[in-house]
Amino acid sequence: MLNNFRIVRNMTANLNFPITEAYLPDMMKYICVLAQEYESKKITSWELMENNVRTFFTASRLAEIEAIAQGWHDMATDINGITLIHVVAAFVSLLLCPEYQKMSKMQQELMKWIVFFHDLAKRIRKNQRDALHGFKSAAMTVKILHKLGFEVSFTYDDFIDDWIELVNSARIKRENPPGYIQDNSKLPEIIAGIEKLFGHNTPAVLITRTVLLHLSISVVQDWPADAPLTPLEIKKYIDIELLPLLKTMMIVDNDAWALFDQATKEKYRRETVEAFETMRPD
Repeated sequence: MLNNFRIVRNMTANLNFPITEAYLPDMMKYICVLAQEYESKKITSWELMENNVRTFFTASRLAEIEAIAQGWHDMATDINGITLIHVVAAFVSLLLCPEYQKMSKMQQELMKWIVFFHDLAKRIRKNQRDALHGFKSAAMTVKILHKLGFEVSFTYDDFIDDWIELVNSARIKRENPPGYIQDNSKLPEIIAGIEKLFGHNTPAVLITRTVLLHLSISVVQDWPADAPLTPLEIKKYIDIELLPLLKTMMIVDNDAWALFDQATKEKYRRETVEAFETMRPD
């Protein structure tokens, strides 16, 4: 139930990082109402969902969001808004997700930012998956987090450009299907760099790492990861603080593609939960 989902504007006083409602009040209120309408079965099809989303996200509203998060407009308008609709569906799924509802307030606020940023760099071309958009979205996210007021380290200004270049160059050419996939061999340097920018497991670190890795684990049979982490890499890069955030992100990411197909929703959720049950971070 959505009884506890209301826009709270003064939560920043209780947390040490900015919250989505402070920067995106209209959007977050809209998503809350949309989740209620979905839950009450007022919205029962993709056609209704898409019309609703396109009506809300006018050109002026997209411009307002772009002023806060550079790159969001390009994401939202790519291929007739397909990724925008997916991101909104992921937000709806998030508010209804049992894992999210059981989280602390801090984790819930982190999850909202994670969903907001997770597909920021995604671009779909010729019906091909964008296998690099986890890395690319993380590279875009770090500058926006600083702009929003998330705490950064004293080395941030000296290191940020080199880190972004590192992440954007961390790719391997693939022949079949043709394209590029993320180069996981660069992850030790990439993840160490995130800590140079923001510290150890600070809010900005957890947001960035979740966005970075949200394509890195195979959890559903229908959509295996293009460059999955090995079991040893999972143990190395996913710690106890990151695990619930990444798990919830991957649940709602898959759920958002099947909002109106209950059998597929249940299948994706079951497979994702089972995949994460095998993970035991140090």
